[in-house]
Parts: sequence; C-alpha cells; structure tokens
Amino acid sequence: MTKPLITHLRHVAIAAPDLDRQLAFYRDLWGLTHTESDTGIHFLAAEGSPEQYVLRLRKADEKRLDLVSFGAASMEDVDTFAAELARKGVRIIHEPRKIDTPGGGYGFRFFDGDGRVVEVSSDVATRGFRPIEERESIPVRLSHFVVNSDNPEATVAWYVEYLGFKLSDTLCLGPRGDFMWFLRCNDWHHSFAVSRAPHVAVNHISFEMRGVDEYLRATGRLLREGAQKVWGPGRHKAGDNTFSYFMDKVGNCVEFTTELETVDWDQHHPSVYDVTVPDNIDQWGTANLMNEFVAKQMHNDPDRGVFVAPPL
Repeated sequence: MTKPLITHLRHVAIAAPDLDRQLAFYRDLWGLTHTESDTGIHFLAAEGSPEQYVLRLRKADEKRLDLVSFGAASMEDVDTFAAELARKGVRIIHEPRKIDTPGGGYGFRFFDGDGRVVEVSSDVATRGFRPIEERESIPVRLSHFVVNSDNPEATVAWYVEYLGFKLSDTLCLGPRGDFMWFLRCNDWHHSFAVSRAPHVAVNHISFEMRGVDEYLRATGRLLREGAQKVWGPGRHKAGDNTFSYFMDKVGNCVEFTTELETVDWDQHHPSVYDVTVPDNIDQWGTANLMNEFVAKQMHNDPDRGVFVAPPL
C-alpha cells in the first residue's frame, strides 16, 4: 500500500495567557531549547531533532491549540495534497505558499473534521542537531500528538481518508468499547492518536527520550521539582513505549516516552487491547492506576480554537 504524502510529525503549536510560565516550564524543566522568539511567539527545539522547532508557544487571551504541523517530501507533494483536499471539500485556511517561521518552507493549512488547524509543509531548512549523550535527560524529538474528540470514530475515519494515515492499534475499556486509536503516517507505531472525550481538546503531547535511563532521569527531575504527575512511570502494550505524564503550567498534559515501536507499513495488523487487563495498559505494573483523575487531566479544557485559525 502506498504511504501517504505526509512523511512525519513536525511540531505542535499551543497558546495560553500565561506565556512566561509556559516558556520556563518547557525550556528550564522539560529540557527543550529556546531557539527564537518573535512578537509573543516562542519556538522550542529538541536537541536531537533536525526540525527547526518541535513546540511553538504563543500568548493568547484563551488557552487553545493553534495547530499541528506535518511534513511532506516536496513542494510538488504539498501542491498535490492541497488540490486533493480542496477537491474533496476540506476547508482550506490558506493555499500553499512560503512559510514565514524559522526554517521557512512551503506549506498550507486546513481544518480537520473536528475543526483543528493542520499544517503540511516541505522544504523547511533543517536545524543543526546532535546525538543525545548517555544520561542526558532531554528530549531527542517530538514523538507523537494525541487529541480528544467527542466523535472519535469519525475523526479517525477522517484522518485515514483525507490524510492517508493507517490504524496501528486500538484501546478498549472492556464492554464499554473502544476509546483510543493509534494512527501512523510512517513506520513509527503512531505519530498521531485520537481519544474519546466529552469535547475536542489536546489530550497530550509526547517527547521521545534517548533510552530508558534518560527517560527515568527526566521523570525524576520533574518529580523532584514538584511538577504535577498525572500517570506513570510505566510501559504501554500498544506501541511498547514507556510513559510518564505531567501537566504543564496551563493544564496541558505532556509525556516523556522512549522506545516507541516501529512497525512494517504493509504487514502490521491492528490489534485491540483491553486496558481493563492490567498488562495491556502498563506492562511493568509500576504506574498509578488509570482512573478518573487521569482521565480528567487528559480530557483537558474544551479547545477554544475549533474552526478558528490562529493569527500567525
């Protein structure tokens, strides 16, 4: 099966009134590198990633998701993709054009089925990056982005039909049914996922660490500094990745992870994992229970950016 024109996850952009505390959290505690700022917008990179930035922070009157950005291989692919989405009736925010953010590039934006802003771009200049050293507990790259939807089956179908993603695995809550779907655009088990929730919102943003030791050191640093832990440390079954979830300074959930599984694009067959079976949600058995507190934090506040394009 042909892979999608989307090649990978580039960055996530979020906005909130308390920009200074957000910047300090992600720069000084989470371990990202502050690369540039421009009129109320800050760009943060991961030292192990060639992406110009993996997280964008903007000051806004209301907390919201500004956009999620994916990469494409060429300008021709961007043009082809934009024309295809327009033909299918997807609401385009702006047509392909030069991008005026660090690294430049060429891309376009559109609304997904839930009203999130999605950007697809190519020809973004790469950033100098380096191997993360042993015991260096800072993110290597942006791992994946998970969103909440009050109609998740439709959202999953939208990303499969319009963006060409493939389903890797699904989580269910016993007889209560499916509640999370893991989607891939390349050989990583998931770059994007959709979770059932009362409203459209950010579920969590995940950052890949060098290895288990670095992941645990980062987890310990957040705990020692008094960051609000949501869930972990543990190891999921779907994706086989480790997890430690914390809250940032405005109530978004963020994750340290490592060793996310890679799968064969054509040969991998999706499974359904029932998380009422303890091993399916945490293979190690080290994490706190997945309960109403965990669910509430990951449900987040309703996104105020639905079908509203950010100013930049």
